[in-house]
Amino acid sequence: MSSSPSSENPTGASPGQPGAFPPPGATPPPAGGQWQSPGQQPLPQYPGGAYGRPGAGWNPNGLGKPGVIALRPLNVGDILDGAITAIRRYPLLILGVAAIVAVVSAGLNLAASLWLVPDFNRVAQLGPAATQQQQLDAAYSLLGSALTALLPTLVISMLAQTFLTGFLTVVMGKAVLGRPVDFGSAMREAAPRLLPLLAVTVLYALATIVAAAFCLLPAVLPYVFWSLTGPALVLERGTIGQAFTRSRQLVSGMFWRVFGILLLAGVIGWIISAIISVPFSLGSGAFSGLFNPQATLPKVTTGGLVLQSVGKVIAETIVMPFTALVTVVLYIDQRMRREGMDIELARAAGLQPPQPPQQAW
Repeated sequence: MSSSPSSENPTGASPGQPGAFPPPGATPPPAGGQWQSPGQQPLPQYPGGAYGRPGAGWNPNGLGKPGVIALRPLNVGDILDGAITAIRRYPLLILGVAAIVAVVSAGLNLAASLWLVPDFNRVAQLGPAATQQQQLDAAYSLLGSALTALLPTLVISMLAQTFLTGFLTVVMGKAVLGRPVDFGSAMREAAPRLLPLLAVTVLYALATIVAAAFCLLPAVLPYVFWSLTGPALVLERGTIGQAFTRSRQLVSGMFWRVFGILLLAGVIGWIISAIISVPFSLGSGAFSGLFNPQATLPKVTTGGLVLQSVGKVIAETIVMPFTALVTVVLYIDQRMRREGMDIELARAAGLQPPQPPQQAW
């Protein structure tokens, strides 16, 4: 790891020490090994793996718990709890930034949705006396407006996801080590990686969409194998190609475990969004005349769209940070499992390793 200033070191490790999230470079450590700087003495190893892993001397906190997770291989509950604990520990920073991003995104998407209102209502108001040509003209007009509004919506979503992923990855990197972090310091570290991260987000989405166009199963493969590309890019500070390679390496051999955790986090996020959105959807239906027995078709109104946007903002403020942080914790867990990075994290956090147990003669 380069001994660059803290602005170039996502872990805040002091110069001359390896970072807590070092890229493996050309020579990754052997199984069960650890990252060491030249001349540095390794931490003691115990039967069954590093201290804190299953085997002799195991304890729930592994090498310690300086931040939101224990420094040991994590189970599913630990990963979900790590994301929730980070939100509780930094509520204003995480939820505040997520709320601002959600408001801006929802506002721009609302403007794009309002573009569709005249055409949608015109189609809804066509009576049975409308000719086939009038129906086709109205449908083509609605389709053109929908496609016109879809492009900015996709761009807005990509930008919002990119910013939150980069920002929250840096925050979680600090939270794991129990270090203070504020908006300014997190942005200074995340900003240089946002443009490459945008390219990663676009490529990841395109790969998943193209695979889904052929069959559902191929779509799952890029979705899972490249799911850790964002955290790898931000925390290891490699190139785009290296980040995709790193994600594939970390997932290989543990595909179904990673897929299950991502799926569980997605289901939890969907349930939270549904619970929050239902009251706002019902209110939007009241605006559109959904509950009016005299109405033939619901009418899209500005009030209904605004109410839906408010529900979406509240839901995304909670769900987007949760799913993003789960992905970062999953990345860290995979590195602790495959590369013994819990030892480097302990070093970066300044924890003193326990003495090895004395063997009886």
